[in-house]
Amino acid sequence: MLTDIEIAQKARLLPIEDVAAKLGIERKYLELYGDYKAKIKDELYDKLKDRPDGKLVLVTAINPTPAGEGKTTTTVGLGQAMAKIGKKAIIALREPSLGPVMGIKGGAAGGGYSQVVPMEDINLHFTGDIHAVTTANNLLAAAIDNHIHQGNSLGIDARRILWKRCMDMNDRALRQIVVGLGGKANGFPREDGFNISVASEVMAILCLATSMTDLKERLGRIVVAYNYNGEPVTARDLNVHGAMALLLKDAIKPNLVQTLENTPCLMHGGPFANIAHGCNSLKATKLALKLADYVITEAGFGADLGAEKFFDIKCRYGNIKPDAVVIVATVRALKYNGGVKKEELSKENLEALGKGIENLEKHLENLKKFGVPVLVSINHFASDTQEETELIKSRCAKLGVDVAVSRVFEKGGEGGIELAEKLCSIIENEPSNFKPLYDLSLSIKEKIELITREIYGGDRVVFTDKALNEIKSIEAMGFKELPVCMAKTQYSLSDNPSLLGRPRGFELTVKEVRLSAGAGFVVALTGDIMTMPGLPKVPAANKIDIDENGVITGLF
Repeated sequence: MLTDIEIAQKARLLPIEDVAAKLGIERKYLELYGDYKAKIKDELYDKLKDRPDGKLVLVTAINPTPAGEGKTTTTVGLGQAMAKIGKKAIIALREPSLGPVMGIKGGAAGGGYSQVVPMEDINLHFTGDIHAVTTANNLLAAAIDNHIHQGNSLGIDARRILWKRCMDMNDRALRQIVVGLGGKANGFPREDGFNISVASEVMAILCLATSMTDLKERLGRIVVAYNYNGEPVTARDLNVHGAMALLLKDAIKPNLVQTLENTPCLMHGGPFANIAHGCNSLKATKLALKLADYVITEAGFGADLGAEKFFDIKCRYGNIKPDAVVIVATVRALKYNGGVKKEELSKENLEALGKGIENLEKHLENLKKFGVPVLVSINHFASDTQEETELIKSRCAKLGVDVAVSRVFEKGGEGGIELAEKLCSIIENEPSNFKPLYDLSLSIKEKIELITREIYGGDRVVFTDKALNEIKSIEAMGFKELPVCMAKTQYSLSDNPSLLGRPRGFELTVKEVRLSAGAGFVVALTGDIMTMPGLPKVPAANKIDIDENGVITGLF
């Protein structure tokens, strides 16, 4: 079979104006970025805001494994399949970060015959949104050090600066650094560090802001440091939130692209799900709901991270209600969760599969707590046996959950017709009674403990003294009633990536709690989670190349 990039390079793309026309979008609402990409002007939503919303479908997954689950591939394939059965559908996805593209995780444009294109552009610089986030973030960082250098009228305590610089690349050497060296002209030396751009609060704000006014207000609320009296200092105090909003004036507009089968896709925003809230922008999702009868979106990593944050943060702020959830699993990944080594995953092993299915069962139990109908999608691999597939179906049937086998990687939309038809049936016959997991009136500690108990299955939470002091400070500032964004490993339901399947009886350790006042949530960091990833021993970048004719190779 051809590689992903070879398939994408053979695709027959429609001019982006024609893709927009499928949704009834006139040319005057588009800002073109070449022939196959466009941003959509805010005036379109203003025109459509009174139109009834379409049906919202979230695609999530079991905990990711080295075997791969194919969540984005399923999302794209499902959108294509909906078109195959005559439904007006649109896909809403996050943008890929260059760090993982050049590192180990790969891109975020799907795979096989279920891809979003032009995949080279999407996985590289796209329309520059993440670069704009990086620049806005670093303007604020520069303003902090400049303010101190110019006399520090706000009394910023250089020992209590919270804001870090960022870049869209995996670079572990930048996690902890010292800035301001070289004498008086270069400012005051202090400890600093970098986050990856998609972990910046600016990215979270971009994805939750509903307008330019809301964006500017949220940017102004960012707490960047404390002064010598222990009081918070904000971006508004530094008077740079307006300039930051200006840098994001184009990035706030959703991007329109297409799939290999020319299904429309809004691709906008890209916060990580293990260190941020893991969903595409609220603006893109809300616009998509006005443009189509079915919106297929996804949340990052497993349902314990992306789906929980989608429900408890994004849906809460956007006042949106999902109509159904598709959870993606593979026979291979479930066997991995059952203890099978990666090299042995192609061999039938019903015993290990039965044990690994416990991971899927826990996620299904969790999703039902939100009151949304659920459908399981088995992303089919050639090595899957009929017996293995039937075992998954029988175990899911005991929980009252239907299963569809998806072959969208191999066959595109045609391979997702069963999935699309079953999904439409569920939406038509099982009303959603969506509700968030917790009430915002709970304390920050109570929210963290409830998520750990109900979603992860842990027995108790251990808070470090540092975390307890931070919670006390955050609540004293009046932010007790914010939702919680858990920063946790994606590989396990626990905070220990080696605990696969369905771990029980474990403790979860909260090491640090950060306030994201602009985004509107509190981040709880657990385990060994890093907000600046590192590159693997052999990065994906080693295999990527471009020839004299501009043909890219090695990009998946």
